[in-house]
Amino acid sequence: MQPTLRITEIFHSIQGEGLFTGLPTAFVRLTGCPLRCQYCDSEYAFSGGQNRSLPEILDEVRETQARYVCVTGGEPLAQPNCLSLLTSLCDNNLSVSLETSGALSVSGVDPRVSIVLDIKTPDSGECDKNDYSNLSLVKPTDQIKFVICSEQDYQWAKFKLDELHMVETGAAILFSPSYQQVSSKALAEWIIDDNLPVRFQVQVHKFLWGDVEGR
Repeated sequence: MQPTLRITEIFHSIQGEGLFTGLPTAFVRLTGCPLRCQYCDSEYAFSGGQNRSLPEILDEVRETQARYVCVTGGEPLAQPNCLSLLTSLCDNNLSVSLETSGALSVSGVDPRVSIVLDIKTPDSGECDKNDYSNLSLVKPTDQIKFVICSEQDYQWAKFKLDELHMVETGAAILFSPSYQQVSSKALAEWIIDDNLPVRFQVQVHKFLWGDVEGR
């Protein structure tokens, strides 16, 4: 029997975040998440969805003709078969990224995948869920992301950056303003003033289409 995953949606769009920003990308959004971050923009993926086999998912991804695939959620790693999906996508010569909350272990993720590992800040409401042991598994091709909700969040993130030696992992460090919660300009200026070794980013897809599903 083919392994299945519960899928909320598969869609073709522009990658709005991270190192692959601007590239046409197929998104595979898995259903379910054990976290409840106060700024979550995909609450519709907490439940519902449809069970799909790996071949069905791969066929739909191929139909987009995208070279890049982003597996997201919810929390993709909450479904064990996500690991098989990631490997299958890589085996099909696709460039694959995984967006994960940082609350679950990334130890089983195919090394060909670029992991986008969230570090939850205090104002996310889920800071206590961070599994910092994941940082020992981070590769130079991975990305570590902080969603900043306030100046206090920024100061906390700056401290953690130093305390946990994140720059030394070689991964890209991303600081993103929480949508409509902290000024993009303010965050950019804090980073400049501190000459912080991080990449400022905004969610490009929201500037293009707003905060909508399937984009």
